Amino acid sequence: MAKPAQGAKYRGSIRDFPDFNPSQDAETLYNAMKGFGSDKEAILELITSRSNRQRQEICQNYKSLYGKDLIADLNELDMLDIREIFRTKYEKSLYSMIKNDTSGEYKKTLLKLCGGDDDAAGQFFPEAAQVAYQMWELSAVARVELKGTVRPAGDFNPDADAKALRKAMKGLGTDEDTIIDIIAHRSNAQRQQIRQTFKSHFGRDLMADLKSELSGDLARLILGLMMPPAHYDAKQLKKAMEGAGTDEKALIEILATRTNAEIQAINKAYKEDYHKSLEDALSSDTSGHFKRILISLATGNREEGGEDRERAREDAQEIADTTSGDKSSLETRFMMILCTRSYPHLRRVFQEFVKMTNYDVEHTIKKEMSGDVRDVFVAIVQSVKNKPLFFADKLYKSMKGAGTDEKTLTRIMVSRSEIDLLNIRREFIEKYDKSLHQAIEGDTSGHFLKALLAICGGED
Repeated sequence: MAKPAQGAKYRGSIRDFPDFNPSQDAETLYNAMKGFGSDKEAILELITSRSNRQRQEICQNYKSLYGKDLIADLNELDMLDIREIFRTKYEKSLYSMIKNDTSGEYKKTLLKLCGGDDDAAGQFFPEAAQVAYQMWELSAVARVELKGTVRPAGDFNPDADAKALRKAMKGLGTDEDTIIDIIAHRSNAQRQQIRQTFKSHFGRDLMADLKSELSGDLARLILGLMMPPAHYDAKQLKKAMEGAGTDEKALIEILATRTNAEIQAINKAYKEDYHKSLEDALSSDTSGHFKRILISLATGNREEGGEDRERAREDAQEIADTTSGDKSSLETRFMMILCTRSYPHLRRVFQEFVKMTNYDVEHTIKKEMSGDVRDVFVAIVQSVKNKPLFFADKLYKSMKGAGTDEKTLTRIMVSRSEIDLLNIRREFIEKYDKSLHQAIEGDTSGHFLKALLAICGGED
């Protein structure tokens, strides 16, 4: 790895910046971070030229102007890129600057955000590579028991539930509380029994009755819980491809995270419900390399064995060579490996990749690729590394800022409720220093809020 170019010298303790205007600085940072890209050099220049006191004033003004947390927004950036720019320019690590020139809780938060010190001797950026390698090593050896928050009710009585639901929807008005209490506290298999019992007792379709009695976000959530998981995922994929635009994020979230068995069940459900194969639908609605990647994922044919160290080194070499061939060739090589190899094998591939390149594979994908192709490859890598954390990040972003992305919030809460939502809750509070329960409480309301909290299953 080449040594950093000679550049400006970072001068130790930073004094107050003359003509300081915290509101203007807050606006500059906001503009540098909004949109599809971010001006990392402008962000770095501003942060490193203000004193500790001035930076804290900027944080306060940012919150006042935009109602957002500056530190949280900075956390969305690629910190490895910012650290690289800083070290190249000042021949000193960003970590050491923060350590020497800030204090208190603000210092702790910034050091956590920074992620590591790049001043170790020998190579450019060694510490970041070491951290990346250790993360993949930890991912490879971790044996995490996945747990959902919704479990089968112990005293389940489908007759009583069916009668209570009929009563809640009969006559004037709807008893949403009863509907939530029953449906959110039964497993999906139990809900299907209730659905059959309801039809036997009353000659009515429970789904149709719920659809006519409920509306808006609550209706989407309750009806989603009532659907068998594969049919729910199939419907979300169909909705992502309906109309004028395509919801690429939803397609990526589902196809990049489901197991082979889940993908195969989705294919069957899609064909049953929409009389068209999922592959044909994806072919009609997407294009280029992105289409090829999605179709590859939609086959549900990922290898399921363990790691093969020799093959892992070969695979890592295949994707580490970013100079051979054009961008299309690189994307094809990534697709052949990321879409077909087993998770245990990919973890070994990504460890070998760090050893060969001194970079985490996610960093390289973000640097070398763009658009939907970049996003789907990053989703696969993050899912391989820590799937509950991947979903925790998605949930956080769905509730971040002024508006709420109710579709993403609902889709993840429904689809992960019996699989790993408890693990997602733990990752959420670990990363964001607040519980998923608190985030939902602060961002939703009414019966939708009550139903989400019932699925969430508790406060951490």
